[in-house]
Amino acid sequence: MDHYRLKITGMSRIRLFSLVFIILSFILPVYASENPQENSDEQPVISTLSEEKFLEAPKIIERSGYNKTANDAVKKNVTFFSDKIKERFSIWLVRSGKYLELMKGILKEQNVPEDMVFLPLIESGFNANAYSTARAVGYWQFIASTAKNYGLEINWWKDERKDPVKSTVAAANYLKDLYRMFGSWNLAMAAYNAGEGKILRALNKSKSDDYWALLDTQYIRNETKDYVPKFIAASMIANSPENFGFNNLEYHPPMNYDLATIKTPVDLDIAAECAETSIEIIRELNPELRRWCTPPDMPEYTLRIPQGKKDVFLENLSRVPEEKRVTVDSYIVKKGDTFQTVSKKTGVPVQVILDLNDMEKIMPLKAGTKIDLPPKEKYELDRDDKAQVKKASFKQKKKDISKSKNTKPVKAKAGKTKSVKTALLKQKKDKA
Repeated sequence: MDHYRLKITGMSRIRLFSLVFIILSFILPVYASENPQENSDEQPVISTLSEEKFLEAPKIIERSGYNKTANDAVKKNVTFFSDKIKERFSIWLVRSGKYLELMKGILKEQNVPEDMVFLPLIESGFNANAYSTARAVGYWQFIASTAKNYGLEINWWKDERKDPVKSTVAAANYLKDLYRMFGSWNLAMAAYNAGEGKILRALNKSKSDDYWALLDTQYIRNETKDYVPKFIAASMIANSPENFGFNNLEYHPPMNYDLATIKTPVDLDIAAECAETSIEIIRELNPELRRWCTPPDMPEYTLRIPQGKKDVFLENLSRVPEEKRVTVDSYIVKKGDTFQTVSKKTGVPVQVILDLNDMEKIMPLKAGTKIDLPPKEKYELDRDDKAQVKKASFKQKKKDISKSKNTKPVKAKAGKTKSVKTALLKQKKDKA
């Protein structure tokens, strides 16, 4: 019996020491952040990051494989966000206020952990117009192929990767598919960053089924090794910004709007006038729209307008004649014109000409016919257009260089070789 009592007492002590350690691991970071005299730059110091603290936010992180490497990786990113890029991260946090409520609701509906709402913090800083070097776009940084696989439409008129609702639904479905494939949210996020093929190969080579085990291998890029720790660090700060030195943040108000379905295209500045708001707000509510008007190739389009303005918008719009709702320039078809030649002359893609004029490519163009084109005063190249122009220019330059290299040389009198062009110029000079 005495031995049994001693055993119980020993167990109680162990539990007591464990409890004290856990409490201290929570208190020390907060104490450090509240005592600037011991921390001259007033940045939070995380001297210890226990497993419990590590798993506190977000709730979806699995315990398996947690080790010192993982702990150090998270601490490094906490320092990075709260010290090195504190001002920039503050902007991201402030901007997130506009979308968190909306996106959390969508993730919940799609049966995806709500903490995934913080992925855009490290992907785009909640910026609809964020672009990566890999040409990933939007809040969730979709590349074109993955976006289209998950139902997002990308064309000359719109890019749904920039829409906060549609892109979040697509991201939720993609993350669910990755979770079904790997059975782990850590691995799902790693695959979201690197691609499922790369993660599958890394797991096969490492003979592991755990994300943290990959951090000590060469089978994934450093960016992917840092991805989940970066997500955890960003989530921890977003959940308790004051504990990490982010004080007095003035978050953007949640995104609230009404939906108005229109059956004819309309210029965005006209839509703004009808909704009694500014064109900047219309663009902010409808970031997927790339041009001066709603897509003319759709039988109807659902436009977001400021909350409480739906009735006045529809009433004001009904007073605008349909032919005056969209601004266009006119072009008179000349003899011999085709869609391709008009496109080359004006710089407007063939499909856009077809969309604006409700025409089919098989229709012949008759001389004297008037066709609509984008208005010069309202149409301007967006970032994607400029990237395409730059790409086309680069391809042409590369083609020209290749062509010049393949020019046949001719022998000069001195026995040296010169290009055909140089030889012809020499001949011409000699004759003169």
